[in-house]
Amino acid sequence: MDKLQQKINYQFKDIALLKLALTHRSMGRSNNERLEFLGDSILGVVISRELYKRFDHVDEGKLSRLRSHLVRGQTLAQLAGELELSDILILGPGELKSGGFRRESIQADAVEAIFGAVLLDSDFDTINTVILDLYHDLLDAINPNDSLKDPKTQLQEYLQKRSNILPKYELVKTVGKDHNAVDRKSVV
Repeated sequence: MDKLQQKINYQFKDIALLKLALTHRSMGRSNNERLEFLGDSILGVVISRELYKRFDHVDEGKLSRLRSHLVRGQTLAQLAGELELSDILILGPGELKSGGFRRESIQADAVEAIFGAVLLDSDFDTINTVILDLYHDLLDAINPNDSLKDPKTQLQEYLQKRSNILPKYELVKTVGKDHNAVDRKSVV
């Protein structure tokens, strides 16, 4: 955990908060889900505020897409990889056997939980600094002129511009558990 604290440039006063942030729910009742909830919220606020300050000429819709791109699970999993979280996640035996330490969603959740833990251990200014330091390269690389729309939205906008009929989608099946389900759709 010392290495992680160095990487996030924050030293915990209460190391138990960091340990809890790394503890998956497969370990039982004492897990990182509540910290993840808090971290998700603070991450959204910090990134929204930074985008608002950086891009004063960009409208709300584009700012929302930029924020969504930066706080999505895939981006958080990328940060988790840089922090080498898979090496220190605390998982139950079932998750360990199934390779849960490699699962991007678990790693992304842990990043959010760490943000929540830092907030509880410190204050808004500190977590603001931690998040912006971790996001420095991502924020510098983002271009508000890039289309960050998902493929479905891009297809629909393309068809609308050409006065074509929009596709209708049909739910084929849902994969995964309720809390992490993914819908499989087909175009009708």
